[in-house]
Amino acid sequence: MMMKRFLFYILMMCVAVFSCKEPFPTGTQVDAIPSIDPDYQGLIIPANIAPLNFRILEPGEAYAVRLSGDAGEPIEIITSENLIQFPLDHWHALLRQNERHAIRMKLLVRNKEGIWKEFRTLENTVSPDAIDPVLVYRFLKPAHNFWGTMGLYQRDITSFESTPILENESINKACINCHAFNQNQPLPMMFHARGKVGSSLILVRSDSIQKINTKTAFNPSPAAYRSWHPNGKLLAFSNNKLVQIFHAAGETREVSDLASNLMLYHIEDNRISTFPAIASPERMETFPRWSPDGRYLYFCSAPRVESYITKDKKDIGRIYDEIQYDLMRIAYDAETEAWGQVESVLESSVVGKSLIMSCVSPDGRFMVFTGAHHGSFPIFVKDSDLYLMDMESGAYRELEINSEETESYHSWSGNSRWLVFSSKRRDGLCARPYFTHIDSSGQVSKAFILPQEDPACYDLMEETFNLPELVGGMVQVNGDALSTAVLGEAVPAVLDSNVRVDAQTGASENAMWQQVPQ
Repeated sequence: MMMKRFLFYILMMCVAVFSCKEPFPTGTQVDAIPSIDPDYQGLIIPANIAPLNFRILEPGEAYAVRLSGDAGEPIEIITSENLIQFPLDHWHALLRQNERHAIRMKLLVRNKEGIWKEFRTLENTVSPDAIDPVLVYRFLKPAHNFWGTMGLYQRDITSFESTPILENESINKACINCHAFNQNQPLPMMFHARGKVGSSLILVRSDSIQKINTKTAFNPSPAAYRSWHPNGKLLAFSNNKLVQIFHAAGETREVSDLASNLMLYHIEDNRISTFPAIASPERMETFPRWSPDGRYLYFCSAPRVESYITKDKKDIGRIYDEIQYDLMRIAYDAETEAWGQVESVLESSVVGKSLIMSCVSPDGRFMVFTGAHHGSFPIFVKDSDLYLMDMESGAYRELEINSEETESYHSWSGNSRWLVFSSKRRDGLCARPYFTHIDSSGQVSKAFILPQEDPACYDLMEETFNLPELVGGMVQVNGDALSTAVLGEAVPAVLDSNVRVDAQTGASENAMWQQVPQ
């Protein structure tokens, strides 16, 4: 019995990697690039990425693919199916042996007459820069008012293993959103839970899971968009008043902010604090993001909604597409809790777009941000694009990887060489995660979609990938313990005694605040 299994295994390996009975064919040369889906050619790829499986879209009766490099054993596949799936171990071995070099793909198609056509050879370059091995994302159907079934998942992007961190079936169909990690590490992490379980921050550490009610007299609604301070003891949040607007044609949805401020959550003493400069009655501050060294808090800011409204335009439904945000930053000393002055990083009037979702690379060299026609919710704005800023010179440019569809959320790998971003370029409806390599001079490579064992799944998938985050390892947390914590009682956060609250505007200028020495 064991011998039969062994022989069967050997036979299957022969079929998968090369034909034991049929030599790799030769064919008539065709001066054309073969049509494949996804478009996995002309890329820079990490050596630890999962196999770039694809479908051949050229009509034929049989297909042959030979993947090779300057070193290592090539992979040869001959099949009657147009789906090409590379064996995992052989794929990784070939990529490791060809780091800094090209891997070449020869592709042939046989027609009904038995004649093979050989297309132009495709090439991808293997980068020595590894990518963080795990992608964490929220997976849900494009929602309007109701979210239904959703979950927070992690995918090993060196293979095809995907596992749930938390599915909302176990927490009364509550909404799970705004997950975040500190410096690309799997723990600690946080996310929000909304709905029948209340509106709370879920803080997951190696030794505990806490449910925190972040509402205070300063922020009657809970914390929203978030960022970890690198010291791991502090989270920056926005506090937003969001409304949805619906259209009869084109993109049916808009999300607009009526008011927003920023605040800090101090983990060790369960305290909410803020500062007048980031909670101004004259501005809407949102999307906080700490610099990698923790010395600056970056955010986007726009004049308050009322400043846009005139007698002719009496409500948000008429002026939502006029609101544009500037990129700002403010110095902060985490040890003394002293604040600096707000500085302008880049103004919307200069770019002609609303500037949002800034994120500085872990090495501090570059910033990627999103530019959209209006507002602070780019996922529903078709012309949303990604921009890159050189943090040394301040020069910025629209990235070459943008498409005609929406580009929005993005995050860096821990080594600052890879960017994952959300794009609707495949179907114009659902966001998918794409990857690009960014070198030390700011040059970006052609973007490619998250590899799947069967890439045809993208044609059938109705869900969207939301907030893709690159992480250095799998999140090790007990799912039952996590569900129990989310369903349990929340601990109320305490408002800092220095915060004087104005019922109309937020933090009062009359409180005593420390300033960062200039």
